[in-house]
Amino acid sequence: MPLNRLMIYARNVEETAQFYERHFSFKAMQLPGDRIIELIAQDGGANIMLHEAAKGQRSGQSVIKLVFDVKDVEAFRVQCGKAGLKFGPIHEADGYLFANAKDPCQNSIQVSSRAFRIDC
Repeated sequence: MPLNRLMIYARNVEETAQFYERHFSFKAMQLPGDRIIELIAQDGGANIMLHEAAKGQRSGQSVIKLVFDVKDVEAFRVQCGKAGLKFGPIHEADGYLFANAKDPCQNSIQVSSRAFRIDC
């Protein structure tokens, strides 16, 4: 059974939707009367569902990190920097590169070339 959707509880659902649209090419969809904005992955990956966080829910207190596959981590990092998303340093691990950042809800996100590594 495939994993097709992830839920993010957001303080500012609109700002979070715009973040994932701008930096990761998701397309926001919301049905009339629905409290959830679904971000549709344009490449066939998992969709992200955004739901307003409860007042007592703390931002960034999850044990989940969203990892996005990119072939060229450095180029993607530079492109996002121009659009206002700052990633931390690039790290190297077992034949691939990755860099970390936070979304507007302070959830951890990562871009990684792991999916494109050449296994020996």
